[in-house]
Amino acid sequence: MTKIGFVSSEKPDALKSLKVMKKNYNFVSPKNADVIVALGGDGTMLKSLHNFLHLNKPIYGMNRGHIGFLMNQYSEKNLEKRLQQAISYKLAPLKIKCFNQDSYVTESLAFNDVSLIRNSSKIAKIKIEVNNKTRIDEFLGDGCLISTPAGSSAYNLSLRGPVIPVGAKVLALTPISPYRPRRWRGALLNNDAKITLYALDSELRPVRAEADFMQFQNINKLEIELEKKLHVNLLFDPGHDLEERIINEQFNN
Repeated sequence: MTKIGFVSSEKPDALKSLKVMKKNYNFVSPKNADVIVALGGDGTMLKSLHNFLHLNKPIYGMNRGHIGFLMNQYSEKNLEKRLQQAISYKLAPLKIKCFNQDSYVTESLAFNDVSLIRNSSKIAKIKIEVNNKTRIDEFLGDGCLISTPAGSSAYNLSLRGPVIPVGAKVLALTPISPYRPRRWRGALLNNDAKITLYALDSELRPVRAEADFMQFQNINKLEIELEKKLHVNLLFDPGHDLEERIINEQFNN
Protein backbone atom coordinates (compact mmCIF):
# COMPACT_ATOMS: atom_id res chain seq x y z
CA MET A 1 0.00 0.00 0.00
CA THR A 2 1.10 3.55 -0.72
CA LYS A 3 2.23 5.37 2.41
CA ILE A 4 0.59 8.79 2.35
CA GLY A 5 1.54 11.84 4.37
CA PHE A 6 -1.52 14.05 4.75
CA VAL A 7 -1.31 17.77 5.52
CA SER A 8 -4.03 20.41 5.43
CA SER A 9 -4.87 24.04 5.93
CA GLU A 10 -6.58 25.17 9.13
CA LYS A 11 -9.91 25.82 7.42
CA PRO A 12 -12.86 23.72 8.68
CA ASP A 13 -13.51 21.94 5.34
CA ALA A 14 -9.86 20.96 5.01
CA LEU A 15 -9.62 19.73 8.60
CA LYS A 16 -12.79 17.70 8.16
CA SER A 17 -11.38 16.11 5.00
CA LEU A 18 -8.07 15.42 6.75
CA LYS A 19 -9.88 13.42 9.41
CA VAL A 20 -11.76 11.39 6.79
CA MET A 21 -8.65 10.70 4.69
CA LYS A 22 -6.61 9.54 7.67
CA LYS A 23 -9.38 7.13 8.55
CA ASN A 24 -9.65 5.70 5.02
CA TYR A 25 -6.01 5.40 3.98
CA ASN A 26 -2.62 4.21 5.18
CA PHE A 27 -1.24 7.49 6.51
CA VAL A 28 2.17 8.22 7.97
CA SER A 29 4.18 11.36 8.74
CA PRO A 30 5.36 13.28 5.64
CA LYS A 31 8.93 12.27 6.48
CA ASN A 32 8.07 8.56 6.12
CA ALA A 33 5.61 8.89 3.23
CA ASP A 34 5.89 7.78 -0.38
CA VAL A 35 3.81 10.79 -1.40
CA ILE A 36 2.48 13.88 0.40
CA VAL A 37 -1.18 14.84 -0.10
CA ALA A 38 -2.03 18.48 0.67
CA LEU A 39 -5.66 19.39 1.44
CA GLY A 40 -6.56 23.05 0.97
CA GLY A 41 -6.03 25.75 -1.63
CA ASP A 42 -3.08 27.11 -3.55
CA GLY A 43 -1.73 28.75 -0.39
CA THR A 44 -1.59 25.35 1.29
CA MET A 45 0.22 23.92 -1.71
CA LEU A 46 2.80 26.72 -1.73
CA LYS A 47 3.51 26.21 1.96
CA SER A 48 3.81 22.46 1.38
CA LEU A 49 6.29 23.02 -1.45
CA HIS A 50 8.42 25.10 0.90
CA ASN A 51 8.00 22.92 4.00
CA PHE A 52 8.77 19.59 2.31
CA LEU A 53 11.27 20.57 -0.37
CA HIS A 54 14.05 18.93 1.63
CA LEU A 55 12.22 15.57 1.75
CA ASN A 56 12.29 15.13 -2.04
CA LYS A 57 8.78 13.57 -2.00
CA PRO A 58 6.12 14.07 -4.71
CA ILE A 59 3.21 16.28 -3.64
CA TYR A 60 -0.41 15.84 -4.73
CA GLY A 61 -2.93 18.56 -3.90
CA MET A 62 -6.68 18.16 -3.34
CA ASN A 63 -8.75 21.33 -3.49
CA ARG A 64 -10.50 22.31 -0.28
CA GLY A 65 -10.00 26.02 -0.89
CA HIS A 66 -11.16 28.46 -3.56
CA ILE A 67 -9.45 28.56 -6.97
CA GLY A 68 -7.08 25.65 -6.44
CA PHE A 69 -5.05 26.15 -9.63
CA LEU A 70 -2.29 23.90 -8.28
CA MET A 71 -4.75 21.37 -6.85
CA ASN A 72 -6.71 18.36 -8.09
CA GLN A 73 -10.42 17.86 -7.57
CA TYR A 74 -11.29 16.61 -4.11
CA SER A 75 -12.67 13.11 -3.74
CA GLU A 76 -12.52 10.62 -0.89
CA LYS A 77 -12.54 7.62 -3.26
CA ASN A 78 -9.78 5.83 -5.20
CA LEU A 79 -6.96 8.02 -3.93
CA GLU A 80 -4.28 5.33 -4.31
CA LYS A 81 -5.30 4.69 -7.92
CA ARG A 82 -5.25 8.42 -8.67
CA LEU A 83 -1.77 8.73 -7.19
CA GLN A 84 -0.50 5.83 -9.32
CA GLN A 85 -1.91 7.39 -12.50
CA ALA A 86 -0.91 10.97 -11.73
CA ILE A 87 1.28 12.98 -14.09
CA SER A 88 4.41 14.50 -12.53
CA TYR A 89 5.66 18.02 -13.19
CA LYS A 90 9.07 19.18 -12.00
CA LEU A 91 8.94 22.63 -10.39
CA ALA A 92 12.15 24.54 -9.65
CA PRO A 93 11.99 27.61 -7.39
CA LEU A 94 13.33 31.09 -7.83
CA LYS A 95 16.30 31.86 -5.59
CA ILE A 96 16.15 35.38 -4.23
CA LYS A 97 18.51 37.61 -2.30
CA CYS A 98 17.07 40.66 -0.55
CA PHE A 99 19.46 43.47 0.43
CA ASN A 100 17.90 45.91 2.89
CA GLN A 101 18.88 49.46 3.82
CA ASP A 102 21.21 48.20 6.57
CA SER A 103 23.10 46.00 4.05
CA TYR A 104 21.61 42.87 5.65
CA VAL A 105 21.04 40.04 3.17
CA THR A 106 18.09 37.63 3.37
CA GLU A 107 17.94 34.59 1.09
CA SER A 108 14.74 32.73 0.26
CA LEU A 109 12.93 30.69 -2.41
CA ALA A 110 9.72 31.29 -4.37
CA PHE A 111 7.85 28.74 -6.50
CA ASN A 112 5.26 31.17 -7.92
CA ASP A 113 6.67 34.66 -8.15
CA VAL A 114 8.64 37.42 -6.47
CA SER A 115 7.98 41.14 -6.66
CA LEU A 116 9.55 44.43 -5.66
CA ILE A 117 6.66 46.75 -4.87
CA ARG A 118 6.17 50.19 -3.37
CA ASN A 119 5.59 50.32 0.38
CA SER A 120 4.23 53.86 0.69
CA SER A 121 1.99 56.31 -1.14
CA LYS A 122 4.95 57.39 -3.28
CA ILE A 123 5.66 55.84 -6.66
CA ALA A 124 8.58 53.41 -6.77
CA LYS A 125 11.74 54.09 -8.77
CA ILE A 126 13.53 50.92 -9.88
CA LYS A 127 16.58 50.24 -12.02
CA ILE A 128 16.24 46.95 -13.92
CA GLU A 129 19.32 44.90 -14.70
CA VAL A 130 19.42 41.58 -16.57
CA ASN A 131 22.60 39.51 -16.80
CA ASN A 132 24.63 42.35 -15.26
CA LYS A 133 23.52 44.85 -17.91
CA THR A 134 21.18 47.76 -17.27
CA ARG A 135 17.99 47.41 -19.34
CA ILE A 136 15.91 50.24 -17.82
CA ASP A 137 17.68 53.06 -15.98
CA GLU A 138 14.60 54.27 -14.15
CA PHE A 139 11.27 52.47 -14.06
CA LEU A 140 8.45 54.41 -12.41
CA GLY A 141 5.40 52.54 -11.16
CA ASP A 142 4.10 50.36 -8.36
CA GLY A 143 6.79 47.74 -8.92
CA CYS A 144 7.96 44.72 -10.91
CA LEU A 145 7.06 41.04 -10.76
CA ILE A 146 9.14 38.01 -11.80
CA SER A 147 7.11 34.85 -12.36
CA THR A 148 7.83 31.18 -13.06
CA PRO A 149 5.66 29.26 -15.56
CA ALA A 150 3.74 27.68 -12.65
CA GLY A 151 3.04 31.12 -11.17
CA SER A 152 2.35 32.91 -14.44
CA SER A 153 -1.42 32.37 -14.16
CA ALA A 154 -1.59 33.93 -10.69
CA TYR A 155 -0.68 37.57 -9.88
CA ASN A 156 1.19 37.82 -13.18
CA LEU A 157 -2.00 37.11 -15.14
CA SER A 158 -3.94 39.79 -13.26
CA LEU A 159 -1.23 42.25 -14.36
CA ARG A 160 -1.85 41.19 -17.99
CA GLY A 161 1.46 39.39 -18.04
CA PRO A 162 1.98 36.40 -20.33
CA VAL A 163 0.76 32.95 -19.32
CA ILE A 164 3.71 30.62 -19.83
CA PRO A 165 3.46 26.90 -20.78
CA VAL A 166 4.83 24.84 -17.93
CA GLY A 167 7.57 23.27 -20.04
CA ALA A 168 8.88 26.59 -21.35
CA LYS A 169 12.33 27.55 -20.04
CA VAL A 170 11.46 31.19 -19.53
CA LEU A 171 10.59 33.65 -16.77
CA ALA A 172 8.18 36.57 -17.05
CA LEU A 173 9.27 40.05 -15.95
CA THR A 174 6.06 42.07 -15.67
CA PRO A 175 5.54 45.72 -14.62
CA ILE A 176 3.03 46.57 -11.89
CA SER A 177 1.04 49.72 -12.79
CA PRO A 178 3.79 51.25 -14.96
CA TYR A 179 4.00 55.04 -15.32
CA ARG A 180 7.36 55.36 -17.10
CA PRO A 181 8.30 53.94 -19.54
CA ARG A 182 4.56 53.95 -20.17
CA ARG A 183 4.55 51.60 -23.14
CA TRP A 184 6.81 48.96 -21.57
CA ARG A 185 4.82 45.71 -21.24
CA GLY A 186 7.52 43.59 -19.64
CA ALA A 187 9.80 40.88 -20.99
CA LEU A 188 10.16 37.12 -21.38
CA LEU A 189 13.61 35.96 -20.30
CA ASN A 190 15.49 32.71 -20.56
CA ASN A 191 15.38 30.94 -17.21
CA ASP A 192 19.17 31.16 -17.03
CA ALA A 193 18.86 34.93 -16.65
CA LYS A 194 19.96 36.76 -13.52
CA ILE A 195 17.60 39.63 -12.73
CA THR A 196 18.58 42.45 -10.39
CA LEU A 197 16.19 45.18 -9.28
CA TYR A 198 17.59 48.29 -7.55
CA ALA A 199 15.31 50.50 -5.48
CA LEU A 200 16.23 54.13 -6.27
CA ASP A 201 15.63 56.81 -3.61
CA SER A 202 14.59 53.99 -1.28
CA GLU A 203 14.55 56.17 1.85
CA LEU A 204 12.06 58.57 0.28
CA ARG A 205 10.32 55.83 -1.74
CA PRO A 206 10.46 52.63 0.38
CA VAL A 207 9.75 49.30 -1.28
CA ARG A 208 9.22 45.75 -0.06
CA ALA A 209 9.83 42.37 -1.61
CA GLU A 210 7.12 39.70 -1.73
CA ALA A 211 7.91 36.06 -2.48
CA ASP A 212 5.03 33.57 -2.48
CA PHE A 213 3.55 34.15 1.02
CA MET A 214 6.58 36.01 2.50
CA GLN A 215 7.42 39.72 2.79
CA PHE A 216 10.73 41.53 3.26
CA GLN A 217 10.78 45.20 4.19
CA ASN A 218 12.97 48.19 3.31
CA ILE A 219 14.71 46.64 0.32
CA ASN A 220 17.53 48.35 -1.59
CA LYS A 221 18.32 45.57 -4.04
CA LEU A 222 16.71 42.29 -5.11
CA GLU A 223 18.54 39.53 -6.99
CA ILE A 224 16.54 36.73 -8.65
CA GLU A 225 17.55 33.63 -10.58
CA LEU A 226 16.17 30.12 -11.02
CA GLU A 227 17.56 27.55 -8.57
CA LYS A 228 17.96 24.57 -10.90
CA LYS A 229 19.61 22.37 -8.28
CA LEU A 230 16.36 22.12 -6.33
CA HIS A 231 12.95 20.90 -7.49
CA VAL A 232 9.67 19.38 -6.34
CA ASN A 233 7.56 16.87 -8.28
CA LEU A 234 3.97 18.12 -8.34
CA LEU A 235 1.32 15.51 -9.24
CA PHE A 236 -1.83 16.04 -11.31
CA ASP A 237 -4.66 13.81 -12.47
CA PRO A 238 -4.57 12.95 -16.21
CA GLY A 239 -6.75 15.39 -18.14
CA HIS A 240 -6.51 17.97 -15.37
CA ASP A 241 -2.77 18.53 -15.50
CA LEU A 242 -0.95 21.82 -15.12
CA GLU A 243 -0.22 22.17 -18.83
CA GLU A 244 -3.95 21.91 -19.69
CA ARG A 245 -4.87 24.42 -17.00
CA ILE A 246 -2.35 26.94 -18.28
CA ILE A 247 -3.74 26.57 -21.83
CA ASN A 248 -7.31 27.01 -20.57
CA GLU A 249 -6.38 30.22 -18.71
CA GLN A 250 -5.44 31.81 -22.02
CA PHE A 251 -8.89 31.22 -23.55
CA ASN A 252 -11.19 31.90 -20.59
CA ASN A 253 -12.93 35.26 -20.48
